[in-house]
Amino acid sequence: MGGHHAASGAAAWVAVASTGPYTLGWYPLDATGILIGGMATAGTALVCDWDHRHSTVANSLPPLSNVIAVGIENASGGHRQGTHSVLGAGFFVLLATLAGQIQLQTEWGLLSVGAGLLCMFMINIAAKALKLFPKSGFLTNWIFGLVMAGLVTWYAPDQWTWLPVSMLIGVAVHIVGDMITTGGVPLLWPLVVRPPKLLRKVPLLRQVWRPNGALSLPLLGRAGSKREWLLLIPVSAYAMVGLCVAGWSIAQSHWTTVAAAAEAWTRIWF
Repeated sequence: MGGHHAASGAAAWVAVASTGPYTLGWYPLDATGILIGGMATAGTALVCDWDHRHSTVANSLPPLSNVIAVGIENASGGHRQGTHSVLGAGFFVLLATLAGQIQLQTEWGLLSVGAGLLCMFMINIAAKALKLFPKSGFLTNWIFGLVMAGLVTWYAPDQWTWLPVSMLIGVAVHIVGDMITTGGVPLLWPLVVRPPKLLRKVPLLRQVWRPNGALSLPLLGRAGSKREWLLLIPVSAYAMVGLCVAGWSIAQSHWTTVAAAAEAWTRIWF
């Protein structure tokens, strides 16, 4: 399910980018990188579903996101095809890498414009999947997206390399998530290897190697099953705690700066 993909992506980012307890710390970042990256990865964990013109992702920032969805759908061969493969994952990571390098030198300093624009979509995709926006209208989507784009554009230049890492984690989490449901994924797309007819009759094998060539380890059963919900409750809690801790850390650091400035101003005038 869309919201579960988003929560899984955010949780994976917290585990990889944070150095706190119960984390992996493979790609350590500061609190700002954890918070913004976590929101972005919640979106990159949904980007694979941008291959359907009527999906939640396609309606994240209409009408632009709808136009992009049509293009991706046509290029990837339809839903759960090219975007759910190793080749598709490589394409998205390359896109994020190129976007991260589009920077603009201004009188305010170096701005990471490409990262900001890409994250504008990613964070909005996550917010849409998590039902943070009203169903009707899209003005809220665009306002929120532009604010997030501004934050990423301002803060990303010193550590823009987190963007392709975020994309890789999100896409990998999505593909694994779909793989452990009954539908499976075409990992080797555009190469489609279908099982021989005799093997399709073997009960266990036909669940793993689907007749359409998709690969599956259906541990969770169908998408939206009770098993999926039970798994995602602790995963969502983990992501929420990690992002809230990062947000609290940012608030504390900013409060210290504001308090110090206020104290200095008071000494000058009084």
